[in-house]
Amino acid sequence: MSEEVELTIDSEMVGRIDKQLGHHFDQFSRSQIQHWIEDGHVLVNGKQVKPKYKLLVGDHIQIIPEEPQKIDLTPENIPLDIVYEDNDVIVVNKPQGMVVHPAPGHPDHTLVNALLYHSPLSTINGEFRPGIVHRIDKDTSGLLMVAKNDLAHRSLTAQLKAKTNQREYVALVHGVIKEDKGTIDAPLGRSLKDRKKQAVVIDGRHAVTHFNVLERFKNYTLVACQLETGRTHQIRVHMKYIGHPLAGDPLYGPRKTLAGNGQYLHARLLGFKHPRTGKEMVFTAPLPAYFTKMLEHLRKTDQ
Repeated sequence: MSEEVELTIDSEMVGRIDKQLGHHFDQFSRSQIQHWIEDGHVLVNGKQVKPKYKLLVGDHIQIIPEEPQKIDLTPENIPLDIVYEDNDVIVVNKPQGMVVHPAPGHPDHTLVNALLYHSPLSTINGEFRPGIVHRIDKDTSGLLMVAKNDLAHRSLTAQLKAKTNQREYVALVHGVIKEDKGTIDAPLGRSLKDRKKQAVVIDGRHAVTHFNVLERFKNYTLVACQLETGRTHQIRVHMKYIGHPLAGDPLYGPRKTLAGNGQYLHARLLGFKHPRTGKEMVFTAPLPAYFTKMLEHLRKTDQ
Protein backbone atom coordinates (compact mmCIF):
# COMPACT_ATOMS: atom_id res chain seq x y z
CA MET A 1 0.00 0.00 0.00
CA SER A 2 1.55 3.26 -1.14
CA GLU A 3 -0.51 5.87 0.71
CA GLU A 4 -2.26 6.28 4.04
CA VAL A 5 -5.82 4.97 4.23
CA GLU A 6 -8.54 5.82 6.75
CA LEU A 7 -11.78 3.89 7.22
CA THR A 8 -14.79 4.17 9.48
CA ILE A 9 -16.36 0.82 10.24
CA ASP A 10 -19.97 0.21 9.26
CA SER A 11 -22.18 -2.80 10.02
CA GLU A 12 -20.78 -4.77 7.07
CA MET A 13 -17.21 -4.69 8.46
CA VAL A 14 -17.87 -5.75 12.06
CA GLY A 15 -15.66 -8.65 13.15
CA ARG A 16 -12.00 -9.65 13.47
CA ILE A 17 -9.82 -6.88 12.07
CA ASP A 18 -7.43 -9.18 10.15
CA LYS A 19 -10.32 -11.01 8.49
CA GLN A 20 -12.29 -7.87 7.63
CA LEU A 21 -9.27 -6.05 6.21
CA GLY A 22 -8.50 -9.19 4.20
CA HIS A 23 -11.94 -8.96 2.57
CA HIS A 24 -11.56 -5.22 2.05
CA PHE A 25 -8.06 -5.32 0.54
CA ASP A 26 -8.28 -8.56 -1.43
CA GLN A 27 -5.05 -7.87 -3.32
CA PHE A 28 -3.11 -8.56 -0.09
CA SER A 29 -2.92 -11.87 1.76
CA ARG A 30 -4.28 -12.22 5.27
CA SER A 31 -0.77 -12.92 6.59
CA GLN A 32 0.47 -9.65 5.10
CA ILE A 33 -2.35 -7.79 6.83
CA GLN A 34 -1.55 -9.52 10.12
CA HIS A 35 2.06 -8.32 9.79
CA TRP A 36 0.81 -4.74 9.22
CA ILE A 37 -1.24 -4.97 12.41
CA GLU A 38 1.54 -6.57 14.49
CA ASP A 39 4.12 -4.03 13.24
CA GLY A 40 1.94 -1.05 14.19
CA HIS A 41 0.98 0.04 10.69
CA VAL A 42 -2.73 -0.32 11.55
CA LEU A 43 -4.27 1.81 14.29
CA VAL A 44 -7.82 1.60 15.63
CA ASN A 45 -9.07 4.81 17.23
CA GLY A 46 -5.44 5.93 17.36
CA LYS A 47 -4.15 2.83 19.17
CA GLN A 48 -2.30 -0.32 18.15
CA VAL A 49 -4.36 -3.55 18.35
CA LYS A 50 -3.88 -7.28 17.83
CA PRO A 51 -4.93 -9.20 14.70
CA LYS A 52 -7.83 -10.79 16.63
CA TYR A 53 -9.29 -7.42 17.70
CA LYS A 54 -13.02 -7.30 16.89
CA LEU A 55 -14.07 -4.20 15.01
CA LEU A 56 -17.20 -2.35 16.13
CA VAL A 57 -19.45 0.03 14.23
CA GLY A 58 -17.90 3.49 14.36
CA ASP A 59 -14.31 2.33 14.91
CA HIS A 60 -11.83 4.51 13.01
CA ILE A 61 -9.03 2.63 11.24
CA GLN A 62 -5.83 4.29 10.10
CA ILE A 63 -3.44 2.32 7.88
CA ILE A 64 0.05 3.81 7.71
CA PRO A 65 2.02 2.61 4.67
CA GLU A 66 5.31 0.79 5.00
CA GLU A 67 8.40 1.92 3.19
CA PRO A 68 7.95 1.31 -0.55
CA GLN A 69 9.02 -2.16 -1.59
CA LYS A 70 11.62 -2.31 -4.33
CA ILE A 71 10.41 -4.41 -7.26
CA ASP A 72 12.85 -6.14 -9.57
CA LEU A 73 11.13 -7.48 -12.65
CA THR A 74 12.73 -10.88 -13.10
CA PRO A 75 11.79 -13.51 -15.71
CA GLU A 76 10.53 -16.64 -13.93
CA ASN A 77 10.14 -20.15 -15.28
CA ILE A 78 6.43 -20.50 -14.48
CA PRO A 79 4.30 -22.78 -16.70
CA LEU A 80 1.87 -20.96 -19.01
CA ASP A 81 -1.32 -22.19 -20.66
CA ILE A 82 -0.76 -20.65 -24.10
CA VAL A 83 -3.80 -20.90 -26.36
CA TYR A 84 -2.18 -19.18 -29.36
CA GLU A 85 1.16 -17.58 -30.22
CA ASP A 86 2.92 -16.06 -33.23
CA ASN A 87 5.56 -13.37 -33.73
CA ASP A 88 3.19 -10.58 -32.66
CA VAL A 89 0.72 -11.83 -30.06
CA ILE A 90 0.23 -14.38 -27.31
CA VAL A 91 -3.19 -15.48 -26.08
CA VAL A 92 -2.85 -16.99 -22.62
CA ASN A 93 -5.36 -18.70 -20.34
CA LYS A 94 -4.61 -17.24 -16.90
CA PRO A 95 -5.34 -19.43 -13.88
CA GLN A 96 -7.34 -18.18 -10.91
CA GLY A 97 -5.06 -16.75 -8.22
CA MET A 98 -2.35 -15.38 -10.53
CA VAL A 99 -1.69 -11.63 -10.52
CA VAL A 100 -1.22 -10.15 -14.00
CA HIS A 101 1.70 -7.79 -13.32
CA PRO A 102 3.98 -6.86 -10.39
CA ALA A 103 2.81 -4.25 -7.89
CA PRO A 104 3.40 -3.51 -4.20
CA GLY A 105 2.26 -6.59 -2.30
CA HIS A 106 2.85 -8.79 -5.37
CA PRO A 107 6.43 -8.16 -6.50
CA ASP A 108 6.94 -11.47 -8.30
CA HIS A 109 5.37 -14.78 -9.46
CA THR A 110 3.04 -12.82 -11.76
CA LEU A 111 1.90 -13.49 -15.31
CA VAL A 112 4.37 -10.86 -16.56
CA ASN A 113 7.27 -12.64 -14.81
CA ALA A 114 6.28 -15.85 -16.57
CA LEU A 115 5.80 -14.16 -19.96
CA LEU A 116 9.21 -12.46 -19.81
CA TYR A 117 10.87 -15.85 -19.36
CA HIS A 118 8.98 -17.11 -22.40
CA SER A 119 9.27 -14.24 -24.88
CA PRO A 120 10.22 -10.59 -25.54
CA LEU A 121 7.26 -8.25 -24.92
CA SER A 122 6.17 -4.78 -26.03
CA THR A 123 7.52 -1.79 -24.12
CA ILE A 124 4.60 0.65 -24.41
CA ASN A 125 3.01 -0.05 -21.03
CA GLY A 126 6.05 0.73 -18.91
CA GLU A 127 8.61 -1.24 -16.95
CA PHE A 128 6.24 -3.37 -14.87
CA ARG A 129 3.48 -4.06 -17.43
CA PRO A 130 5.34 -5.04 -20.62
CA GLY A 131 3.06 -6.61 -23.20
CA ILE A 132 -0.07 -6.15 -21.11
CA VAL A 133 -2.90 -4.74 -23.23
CA HIS A 134 -5.73 -5.46 -20.77
CA ARG A 135 -6.02 -7.11 -17.38
CA ILE A 136 -8.29 -9.43 -15.46
CA ASP A 137 -8.45 -9.65 -11.68
CA LYS A 138 -6.24 -12.01 -9.69
CA ASP A 139 -9.08 -14.37 -8.85
CA THR A 140 -10.66 -14.23 -12.32
CA SER A 141 -9.49 -16.95 -14.71
CA GLY A 142 -9.42 -16.92 -18.48
CA LEU A 143 -8.14 -15.39 -21.69
CA LEU A 144 -5.80 -12.42 -22.07
CA MET A 145 -4.16 -11.03 -25.21
CA VAL A 146 -0.51 -10.03 -24.86
CA ALA A 147 1.57 -7.96 -27.28
CA LYS A 148 5.06 -9.12 -28.20
CA ASN A 149 6.01 -5.84 -29.88
CA ASP A 150 4.91 -2.21 -29.98
CA LEU A 151 3.16 -2.51 -33.36
CA ALA A 152 0.93 -5.23 -31.96
CA HIS A 153 0.37 -3.32 -28.74
CA ARG A 154 -0.82 -0.17 -30.52
CA SER A 155 -3.21 -2.16 -32.72
CA LEU A 156 -4.74 -4.20 -29.89
CA THR A 157 -5.12 -1.11 -27.70
CA ALA A 158 -6.85 0.75 -30.53
CA GLN A 159 -9.30 -2.14 -30.94
CA LEU A 160 -10.15 -2.01 -27.24
CA LYS A 161 -10.73 1.72 -27.47
CA ALA A 162 -12.90 1.35 -30.58
CA LYS A 163 -14.84 -1.52 -28.95
CA THR A 164 -14.31 -3.78 -31.95
CA ASN A 165 -12.90 -6.75 -30.08
CA GLN A 166 -14.94 -9.53 -28.44
CA ARG A 167 -14.82 -10.36 -24.74
CA GLU A 168 -17.22 -12.76 -23.08
CA TYR A 169 -17.16 -13.95 -19.49
CA VAL A 170 -19.06 -16.65 -17.64
CA ALA A 171 -20.20 -15.70 -14.14
CA LEU A 172 -22.09 -17.47 -11.38
CA VAL A 173 -24.23 -14.96 -9.49
CA HIS A 174 -26.45 -14.94 -6.43
CA GLY A 175 -30.19 -15.13 -6.91
CA VAL A 176 -32.36 -16.24 -9.80
CA ILE A 177 -32.48 -13.83 -12.74
CA LYS A 178 -35.96 -13.93 -14.27
CA GLU A 179 -35.07 -12.27 -17.58
CA ASP A 180 -33.33 -14.38 -20.21
CA LYS A 181 -31.10 -11.47 -21.20
CA GLY A 182 -30.44 -7.83 -20.37
CA THR A 183 -28.14 -4.83 -20.60
CA ILE A 184 -26.64 -2.88 -17.71
CA ASP A 185 -25.76 0.68 -18.72
CA ALA A 186 -24.46 2.39 -15.59
CA PRO A 187 -21.38 4.64 -15.17
CA LEU A 188 -18.57 3.37 -12.96
CA GLY A 189 -16.01 5.16 -10.83
CA ARG A 190 -14.23 4.98 -7.49
CA SER A 191 -16.62 4.42 -4.61
CA LEU A 192 -17.24 7.51 -2.48
CA LYS A 193 -17.43 5.30 0.63
CA ASP A 194 -14.50 2.98 -0.01
CA ARG A 195 -11.54 3.96 -2.19
CA LYS A 196 -10.64 0.31 -2.84
CA LYS A 197 -13.97 -0.36 -4.51
CA GLN A 198 -15.59 0.69 -7.73
CA ALA A 199 -19.24 1.71 -7.74
CA VAL A 200 -22.01 3.06 -9.93
CA VAL A 201 -21.59 6.84 -9.63
CA ILE A 202 -23.31 9.71 -11.44
CA ASP A 203 -20.12 11.21 -12.86
CA GLY A 204 -18.40 7.87 -13.55
CA ARG A 205 -17.05 6.53 -16.83
CA HIS A 206 -19.46 5.07 -19.38
CA ALA A 207 -19.83 1.31 -18.79
CA VAL A 208 -22.07 -1.23 -20.53
CA THR A 209 -22.43 -4.95 -19.82
CA HIS A 210 -24.75 -7.28 -21.75
CA PHE A 211 -25.76 -10.59 -20.20
CA ASN A 212 -27.77 -13.67 -21.04
CA VAL A 213 -28.81 -16.53 -18.77
CA LEU A 214 -27.14 -19.89 -19.39
CA GLU A 215 -28.58 -21.92 -16.49
CA ARG A 216 -30.72 -21.32 -13.40
CA PHE A 217 -30.30 -22.99 -10.01
CA LYS A 218 -32.35 -22.75 -6.83
CA ASN A 219 -30.37 -19.81 -5.44
CA TYR A 220 -27.91 -18.94 -8.22
CA THR A 221 -27.81 -18.13 -11.93
CA LEU A 222 -25.08 -18.88 -14.48
CA VAL A 223 -24.74 -16.03 -16.98
CA ALA A 224 -22.62 -15.08 -19.96
CA CYS A 225 -21.52 -11.43 -19.89
CA GLN A 226 -20.35 -9.53 -22.97
CA LEU A 227 -18.29 -6.41 -22.31
CA GLU A 228 -18.99 -3.35 -24.42
CA THR A 229 -16.56 -1.37 -22.24
CA GLY A 230 -13.75 -2.57 -19.98
CA ARG A 231 -13.83 -0.72 -16.68
CA THR A 232 -12.16 -1.97 -13.50
CA HIS A 233 -14.30 -4.68 -11.82
CA GLN A 234 -17.05 -3.91 -14.34
CA ILE A 235 -18.93 -7.23 -14.27
CA ARG A 236 -18.55 -7.58 -10.51
CA VAL A 237 -19.97 -4.10 -9.84
CA HIS A 238 -22.67 -4.17 -12.51
CA MET A 239 -24.08 -7.52 -11.38
CA LYS A 240 -24.13 -6.34 -7.77
CA TYR A 241 -25.89 -3.15 -8.94
CA ILE A 242 -28.82 -5.18 -10.32
CA GLY A 243 -29.01 -7.26 -7.14
CA HIS A 244 -27.07 -10.32 -8.32
CA PRO A 245 -23.48 -10.14 -6.98
CA LEU A 246 -20.99 -12.77 -8.07
CA ALA A 247 -20.74 -15.93 -6.00
CA GLY A 248 -17.52 -16.12 -4.02
CA ASP A 249 -16.69 -12.43 -4.52
CA PRO A 250 -14.81 -11.24 -1.39
CA LEU A 251 -15.10 -7.57 -2.27
CA TYR A 252 -18.57 -7.07 -3.71
CA GLY A 253 -20.46 -10.20 -2.69
CA PRO A 254 -22.38 -11.03 0.49
CA ARG A 255 -20.67 -12.64 3.46
CA LYS A 256 -22.63 -15.85 3.03
CA THR A 257 -21.56 -17.17 -0.35
CA LEU A 258 -20.13 -20.23 -2.07
CA ALA A 259 -16.80 -21.57 -0.88
CA GLY A 260 -13.81 -21.01 -3.14
CA ASN A 261 -10.77 -18.84 -3.72
CA GLY A 262 -12.61 -15.80 -5.05
CA GLN A 263 -15.33 -14.83 -7.48
CA TYR A 264 -16.71 -17.37 -9.95
CA LEU A 265 -15.79 -15.45 -13.09
CA HIS A 266 -14.04 -16.80 -16.18
CA ALA A 267 -13.03 -15.00 -19.39
CA ARG A 268 -14.04 -17.73 -21.84
CA LEU A 269 -14.01 -15.94 -25.22
CA LEU A 270 -11.63 -13.40 -26.73
CA GLY A 271 -11.72 -12.04 -30.27
CA PHE A 272 -9.66 -9.44 -32.12
CA LYS A 273 -8.18 -8.59 -35.51
CA HIS A 274 -4.61 -9.72 -35.91
CA PRO A 275 -2.44 -6.59 -35.63
CA ARG A 276 -0.38 -7.42 -38.72
CA THR A 277 -2.67 -9.38 -41.05
CA GLY A 278 -6.06 -7.97 -40.06
CA LYS A 279 -7.48 -11.49 -39.86
CA GLU A 280 -10.38 -11.99 -37.43
CA MET A 281 -9.28 -14.31 -34.62
CA VAL A 282 -11.51 -15.80 -31.94
CA PHE A 283 -10.35 -17.99 -29.04
CA THR A 284 -12.19 -19.85 -26.29
CA ALA A 285 -11.14 -21.43 -23.01
CA PRO A 286 -13.30 -23.99 -21.16
CA LEU A 287 -14.40 -23.39 -17.60
CA PRO A 288 -11.67 -24.41 -15.15
CA ALA A 289 -12.09 -27.36 -12.81
CA TYR A 290 -12.98 -25.30 -9.72
CA PHE A 291 -15.87 -23.73 -11.64
CA THR A 292 -17.27 -26.91 -13.24
CA LYS A 293 -17.04 -28.75 -9.92
CA MET A 294 -19.22 -26.10 -8.24
CA LEU A 295 -21.77 -26.24 -11.08
CA GLU A 296 -21.96 -30.03 -10.73
CA HIS A 297 -22.50 -29.61 -6.99
CA LEU A 298 -25.35 -27.13 -7.54
CA ARG A 299 -27.02 -29.42 -10.08
CA LYS A 300 -26.96 -32.31 -7.62
CA THR A 301 -28.18 -30.32 -4.62
CA ASP A 302 -31.01 -28.71 -6.60
CA GLN A 303 -32.58 -32.09 -7.41
